[in-house]
Amino acid sequence: MNIKGKTIKIGDNINTDFIISGRYKFSITDIKELAKHIMEDIDPDFYNKIIPGESILAAGKNFGMGSSREQAPLVIKESGIRAVLAKSFARIFFRNSFNIGLLLVETDTDKIGQGDIIELDLNRGKVWNVTKNIYLNIKPLPGFMQELLKEGGIVNYIKKHGELKI
Repeated sequence: MNIKGKTIKIGDNINTDFIISGRYKFSITDIKELAKHIMEDIDPDFYNKIIPGESILAAGKNFGMGSSREQAPLVIKESGIRAVLAKSFARIFFRNSFNIGLLLVETDTDKIGQGDIIELDLNRGKVWNVTKNIYLNIKPLPGFMQELLKEGGIVNYIKKHGELKI
């Protein structure tokens, strides 16, 4: 699986309330509308910086910490962000993301800057920062997780295959 895109860079310890504020949890139920509020407490113009289908989020350590709010990975995916790269992810956020088919990649993001063009090669386990012409190693994704991503998440996988075959 290969993905190419332009990065949006954010910092460490981005919690699920930063990804999508709790004030919208019950007032907005349409995920398309909810996605318009992504990261607005960090950057009110964040949603407008996303190039749907081309943006890749590059974060620091402990991305997705905090509550197990399922809306957090859903708004990232719905906003058009193709993947999230980070030094590390909160466990529940990691699980929720793969369940819905949102690609998360663990790598050293210190050498990725705002607006860098990067190419992810999951099969080779590499990120190529085209802008800086450097390669970064990624934590390998097991084959079954790559299959879940190809199908758009665990629910879509089970609908297609009838059961989870690991």
